[in-house]
Amino acid sequence: MAASESPEAPNGHGETLSSYPAGALTHQLLLLYYGSMTTNTGKSLPTVARIFHALSEETRLQILEHLKEGEQCVCDLTGVFKTGQSRLSFHLRVLKEAGLILARPEGRWVYYSLNANAVEELQEVVNSLKASSYRAAKRGCCP
Repeated sequence: MAASESPEAPNGHGETLSSYPAGALTHQLLLLYYGSMTTNTGKSLPTVARIFHALSEETRLQILEHLKEGEQCVCDLTGVFKTGQSRLSFHLRVLKEAGLILARPEGRWVYYSLNANAVEELQEVVNSLKASSYRAAKRGCCP
């Protein structure tokens, strides 16, 4: 798409991004409607947001810490966290949907473990943010 072109908003009313004021709204529309925004690591922004959301709750961080020791049965995790299985299952589902943990059903139990690939990808995202912040600090905010 040429710089002078503006994509049509998908609402069918013929509005284009140029019909909106420049700034955050334009970026929000791009993110919501075009979904092609990615990080420097190639991960989509919604995917990265889902990962950080999963990491934003203390109980889920404690679960990840516990899973560093290796694969755990949900029944063992319930005992460790002294909570009901439904509450624990909610947190496990959030972590699983974010791709941070893997689930392996065996009989009537499910065994959970850290997803090493997801942890490496998270490290790449954080490293990318770190590198970008260093470049921005060197560049300054104004020419």
